[in-house]
Amino acid sequence: MKKIISALGAAIIALPSFAQTAPDSAKCDTAFVFTDIISLPTTSVKDQNKSGTCWCFAGTSYFENEIRRLGGDSLDISEMFTVRKCYEDKADRYVRLYGQTNFAPGGSLLDVPYVWKRYGAVPEEVYRGLNYGEEKHVHGELDAVLAAYVKAVAAKPDKKISTAWKKGLSGVLDAYFGELPQTFEYKGRTYTPQSYAASLPIKLDDYIPLTSFSHHPFYETFAVEVPDNWLWGQYYNVPLDEFQAIVDNALKNGFTLVWAADVSEGGFKWTKGVALMPKDVDQGNMEGTELARWVKLSDKDRQSKRFDFNGPVEEMEVDQELRQTMFDNQETTDDHGMEIVGVAKDQNGNRYYKVKNSWDTNQVYDGFFYVSEPYFRAKTMNILVHRDAIPKEIAKKLKL
Repeated sequence: MKKIISALGAAIIALPSFAQTAPDSAKCDTAFVFTDIISLPTTSVKDQNKSGTCWCFAGTSYFENEIRRLGGDSLDISEMFTVRKCYEDKADRYVRLYGQTNFAPGGSLLDVPYVWKRYGAVPEEVYRGLNYGEEKHVHGELDAVLAAYVKAVAAKPDKKISTAWKKGLSGVLDAYFGELPQTFEYKGRTYTPQSYAASLPIKLDDYIPLTSFSHHPFYETFAVEVPDNWLWGQYYNVPLDEFQAIVDNALKNGFTLVWAADVSEGGFKWTKGVALMPKDVDQGNMEGTELARWVKLSDKDRQSKRFDFNGPVEEMEVDQELRQTMFDNQETTDDHGMEIVGVAKDQNGNRYYKVKNSWDTNQVYDGFFYVSEPYFRAKTMNILVHRDAIPKEIAKKLKL
């Protein structure tokens, strides 16, 4: 991941890929004028605050919305129950692999269904995960402690792994998140986490992960090679135009979707509520412009100028080859998880996707922002969507 997460201090220099934390944000003037064409119902915007748990906020929001779409209640389901169970399994895998794998706060689109299917889920009011004197999630100390702990265990200072280390891990997680509920009362009924998840009107096997990269065959599955895909989860691979067609078909038919993307680009402007891929300035075609001044600019200044926009600008044309190049040279990184909930146009008729974030509502569009089609095509890592949202002709190619 390109951005350094200062909140975690010196113990963790930078969180890998899909562990984006929320930046400071404020209301901002903007010359963009967006008109929503599709804006699907969604639960309230949440705040991951100073935690690398975007993947869980995005996935939980998505399944809350799926429950509503399928006729269920509007629910607020605990993110930190899921986060905790992932920490436990990540730690187990890290130790079993002699410390030769990723152990970090980040995760993938598949982690929420992974936990719900194996361990269940609980309402937010049952397990808030705030047992350490904070009103919002602040995970710097926790993440540093956990990383140091599993590293020490995996190093085997006593030449073998003790029988106590998992109890020690649970003790740390209990201290920060609170003890896990074995049973709980909710709306007049008694549940276990497993029975509560089973009561929800969703079938987790109906949700399909997809991506679009040409270094693997299309219409087959592969494990996307990023550190936070710690489960080595398999994603269906489709050509870029079909990938975007799936998103468009989903939104048109009332399905939201989980979206993993790179948000460390200069064109990602959170406070302005927009993400663009401005076209590079062609220095060989600048007749009549202030060419001399432009040429004298440093590379850094040119990049800054390119991304200094306050309204619609001409954007790059993004095809499969350019998308692949950006991934191969790691210009495109696995930064952040969000939820796509709609479609919009700007005042010039350019098309955008409306995105729900988990960085609170103190921002120009109250926690939502707009992603241009070129940005989506270039910087999307993968998506998760209901199988019924995939066009039939594409689903047939995928043998779904």
